[in-house]
Amino acid sequence: MSLGLPSSVESLLGDTGGDGGRDDEFAGGRESERGPGATEPSADSAARATDRPLIEVDGISAGYGDVEVLDDVSLSVGAGEFVGLVGPNGAGKTTLLKAINGVLDPDAGSVRVADERVAGLSAREASRRVATVPQDTTVAFEFTVEDVVEMGRTPYHGRFSGDPDAESAVERALDRTETARFRDRSIASLSGGERQRVVLARALAQETPALVLDEPTASLDVNHQVQTLELVRDLVDTEGKAALAAIHDLDVAARFCDRLAVLADGDLLAVGPPPEVLTAEHLGTAFDTEAAVLPNPVTGTPAVTPLSESGDLDRTVHVVGTGAATARTIAALAEAGAAVTVGPAPDGDVAVATAGELAAETVTAPAFASLDAGVEARARDLLSAADAAVVVEPVAPALRALARDHPAVVRVSTGDVRPADVADATAATDTNDAVDTTGATGVGDASDPTDSRQSDARNSPKADSDGFGRPVDAAAAATPDTVTAGIRAALDGPVGADD
Repeated sequence: MSLGLPSSVESLLGDTGGDGGRDDEFAGGRESERGPGATEPSADSAARATDRPLIEVDGISAGYGDVEVLDDVSLSVGAGEFVGLVGPNGAGKTTLLKAINGVLDPDAGSVRVADERVAGLSAREASRRVATVPQDTTVAFEFTVEDVVEMGRTPYHGRFSGDPDAESAVERALDRTETARFRDRSIASLSGGERQRVVLARALAQETPALVLDEPTASLDVNHQVQTLELVRDLVDTEGKAALAAIHDLDVAARFCDRLAVLADGDLLAVGPPPEVLTAEHLGTAFDTEAAVLPNPVTGTPAVTPLSESGDLDRTVHVVGTGAATARTIAALAEAGAAVTVGPAPDGDVAVATAGELAAETVTAPAFASLDAGVEARARDLLSAADAAVVVEPVAPALRALARDHPAVVRVSTGDVRPADVADATAATDTNDAVDTTGATGVGDASDPTDSRQSDARNSPKADSDGFGRPVDAAAAATPDTVTAGIRAALDGPVGADD
């Protein structure tokens, strides 16, 4: 269908990509400087005629009144590339996107899309080159979903002619965003996430070589977040579009984007592949927070875990163990404020990767190999220098034996412990027991049964025949509070010689 709206009505919509003026967030740009009767170049032909990136931002500075938001920012996005724009709130991400689609005139520098300066394009010309999915999905009038999606075809409507490709473009956009079932409903009747998908469909109907998205997954559930970014990824890969998206979720951005650009304080801090950009140093500078960055075990892409402000555990703690439970314990100790050393641990273990992220000194050894004398000696040196030792079970007997002689041992164990036992065990800690704080999920020692009755017996006070401690809370993950309490209790009541 064709709306056939006169230009005066189109200008009221404010989001169609038509000639509605430079306040239009979906189109923008000043009227054409080509003069009356000039032929508007095709965006596709412009893209084919050059090897330059589809989106080029060259040294732009921009702001609002006396407030400068962007300062000499340069960035490019090539055909077939998906770039994620990340950074804290107020960093200037939305301002940069507005400069690209022509809504905002930069104070300095230039923006080119499909080899054309945006400043020299009319709103209609700009809207044939770049489509925008904004943060605000509000539509002023109660149009149907189909009508809203067809607004994306406004740049292709002639003054006295319709758009012969509108129907097929709208159908494709509705199908790809799974919004066809809403087509006859009022846009106002949809949820925020549903409206977000309709606005994305409108941008797809525009069929532009470049796509900019401002927090496109902010209102979506987990399923539709993935579907939306998979769709953008597919458009980039199969149709050669250039996509630039401001994305709040760093893990999601790392999963779907070819490159990330970190914007902080109005300037680009880093641009590159996600593993190179998402580092503790960059995240600390941009977001003013400590973070650990480790590969997601499912996708293999970087996963960011912000860390709480360091506590006051001003002690050196050596950790013995492997696997995810050990990694969590290392992170908890770092958050508690301890100086952490680790090892021996096998090369490639997640505990080693976590220690590396948190600048913990680590002794490593080949996986599945027995300890050589040099590795054991280095581990003993670190243990001797530590105020306390933390053993994350299950561990091999050789590793367990390394820590037994330390005067203050905290055992992070597994098993089933009743909540009431936690306080009792903590209060009952005496000088003849190492302290057991929890932190592991999974199984206990390889030789131990794992059913709840045997676990309860094993976790009762003085249950360990080798005197290696009692449980405090084996069912919960290690936290800065639990490891801190365990270490301080161990330091107050070290393991006795008879243990």
